[in-house]
Amino acid sequence: MIKAGIVGGTGYTGVELLRILIGHSEVELRAVTSRSDAGVKVSDLYPSLRGHVDVKFSLPQIGGLVDCDVVFFATPNGTCMRMAPELLAQGVRVIDLAADFRLKNPQEWETWYGEPHACPELLAEAVYGLPEINRCAIPGARLVASPGCYPTAVQLGFAPLVKSGAIFPSGLIADVKSGVSGAGRKTQLSALMAECGESLKAYSVGGHRHLPEIRQGLSTWTSEDIELTFVPHLTPMIRGIHATLYGRLKSTGTDLQTLFEHQYSSEPFVDVLPAGAHPDTRNVKGANRCQIAVHRPQDGDMVVVLAVIDNLVKGASGQAVQNMNLMFQLEETTGLDALGIYP
Repeated sequence: MIKAGIVGGTGYTGVELLRILIGHSEVELRAVTSRSDAGVKVSDLYPSLRGHVDVKFSLPQIGGLVDCDVVFFATPNGTCMRMAPELLAQGVRVIDLAADFRLKNPQEWETWYGEPHACPELLAEAVYGLPEINRCAIPGARLVASPGCYPTAVQLGFAPLVKSGAIFPSGLIADVKSGVSGAGRKTQLSALMAECGESLKAYSVGGHRHLPEIRQGLSTWTSEDIELTFVPHLTPMIRGIHATLYGRLKSTGTDLQTLFEHQYSSEPFVDVLPAGAHPDTRNVKGANRCQIAVHRPQDGDMVVVLAVIDNLVKGASGQAVQNMNLMFQLEETTGLDALGIYP
C-alpha cells in the first residue's frame, strides 16, 4: 500500500484528492493537514466522507509527513517549494498541484508569482506531470509538478497540431472558460454567486499566470517561437473548463480527425469525439477525462479545437493521482474510473 499525505486538505482540490484517494485500492491515507482545522476529524468537516475516513486534520509539519511515501500539496502557490526540499531529503516523493515547480526559469516564476523561488535548484529536476505528453519521465520522478487546469485543456487541445507541425505556431488563440471553483475555496467577492451568477466575464487579458506554463509546454514540440493569446473567462458554473482553440493550418489537406484520433488512441483519459461533435462540460463533470473535438469551419485554413475537462479532476486532483499511479508503477487508471455525473 502507498502511504499518502495531503498538505492542504480543506480546499476544493484537497477535498477532491480525499474523495479519490479514499476510493483508491492501493492507498492508505496517513495525514491530512490544515492549519485552521487541526484536531478536527475530516469526516466532521466533510460529512460526505463519513464512514470512509478516520483521520483528523493535523498541522502541516514535516514530522507528521515523513512516514508517507508520497505527499500531495493542494496548497496556494509558494507553499510546496518551502517544504519539498526537506521531504525529498527524507525519501518522500512530492506531487505539487500548485505552480511552484511548473516553470523551469526561476526569474520567470518570480515575475509571474511575485516572489523569489525558494529552491530554484529543484526546478530542473521537477517533472511536468501532463501524462499524455510526458509519461515516460514521470515513473522515475521524485518531484512532479501537476499542470494547471487551463494549461491541461489548452495543451491537450493544441498538442497534436503543434507536434505534427500542422499549424503555424504564431497567432494561436486560446479562448477558455472556467467555473468559479477554479478560484479556490476562499472568501472573494468576485466568486460569490450573487456577483458571478447570471454573468460572464473575461479577466487577466493582459497576461494570466498560466500563460508562460502553456507557452513552455507547447515550445517543447517545435523549434519555432510560440505566439499565443490566452484569454480566460469566469462562467456562472461551479466546475468545468471549456477551451476553444484557434490555429491556422499550413495545409488544408491535413486529415485533422485522424491526426487527433491517432495521437490519443491509447490514452485512457482523452476522448476524441466524432467529427462534427461539440463537447459539453457536464459530460466530464467528476471524471478524470478530457473530451476533444476538432473542426475546420467552412473547409478553410483555420482549425478550431474544442476541449473540456473538470477543472478539479483532470485539471487538478485526478491528474495528480494519475501521476502518482505512474510514479509507483500502478495501472494508470487505478482509482480514476469514475464516470461523468449527468446531469
